[in-house]
Amino acid sequence: MGFGPARFRRRWAVYISQDGEIDPRFLCAQLKKYHRELFLPMLRPGNPNRLYFARYHAATRMVKNKYSIPEPSLKHSKPTATWTLSVICLPLVAFDSLGNRLGMGGGYYDRSLANQRLRIKKPLLIGTAHHFQEVSKLSTASWDIGLSAIATDRSIIGYQQK
Repeated sequence: MGFGPARFRRRWAVYISQDGEIDPRFLCAQLKKYHRELFLPMLRPGNPNRLYFARYHAATRMVKNKYSIPEPSLKHSKPTATWTLSVICLPLVAFDSLGNRLGMGGGYYDRSLANQRLRIKKPLLIGTAHHFQEVSKLSTASWDIGLSAIATDRSIIGYQQK
């Protein structure tokens, strides 16, 4: 599975882990070594169930959102368009062998990435989960966004992006 030359994968969206999700801090440390830009999701005020992504670094001012998850302060951070990101890491509740995913149920990533299906340049979507979160089959809906890969604590599984 090829994610293309590393020089084209400079802008990575990650997340701050909650409720037993895979913690991406090790990945973030590795990405910083290779001078990658990091972005975090933030809730979009006035546009329910959608996300912005804002650049993250050690000096980023953080606030807690309505779910008490830290995110960059909108007053001090400029949101970026999702199509400008190279890779988006999404936490998963469950996944199956076909690359279908189950999130926390709010539909934030699906709604935020819905227009990406029509774009030529799309970010790679990498789901992150513990290996034991794999299930035999998940049902899907037409609005579900497919993944490029799933990274678990044991392996990386690649898929054709849907």
